[in-house]
Amino acid sequence: MSEDNMNVLSYSINALKGLYDISGVEVGQHFYWQIGGFQIHGQVLITSWVVIAILLGSAAIAVRSPQTIPTGGQNFFEYVLEFIRDVSKTQIGEEYRPWVPFIGTMFLFIFVSNWSGALLPWKIIQLPHGELAAPTNDINTTV
Repeated sequence: MSEDNMNVLSYSINALKGLYDISGVEVGQHFYWQIGGFQIHGQVLITSWVVIAILLGSAAIAVRSPQTIPTGGQNFFEYVLEFIRDVSKTQIGEEYRPWVPFIGTMFLFIFVSNWSGALLPWKIIQLPHGELAAPTNDINTTV
C-alpha cells in the first residue's frame, strides 16, 4: 500500500470517528433506566409502548368482526394497507410483497408517533429528569 493510500485511509478513519463522537452527544436531560449492563432512555420506551398500544388497540377494534364488504374501521385499515402496498411497489418495484410488513410497521409507527407528539399532552406527566414526547422527537433516538 502506498503512502498516499495510507494517508487517505487515516483521514477517512478520523472523519468517521468524528461522526461517531457527534452521535454520542446528548441534548437536554433524559430519564434513564439501567437494564442489565445497558443504560437506555426510559422516556422513549414509555412513549413507544403507548404508540404500540394505540396501534394494536385500534387494529383490534377495527377488525374485531371482519366483513366481506368492509365498513368503518376495517375499511380505513384496508385503505391504509393499500396505501402502504402502493408506496412499497412504487419505491421497491415488482418484488415489493416481502417488504410490505416491514415498511408498513415503520410507516405506521413513525406516523402515529409524530401525531401522538402533536396531539397528546405528554408534558403534563412529570418525570424525575427529562420529559415525555413523541419517540421520533428525540435527536438521540434518531441518531
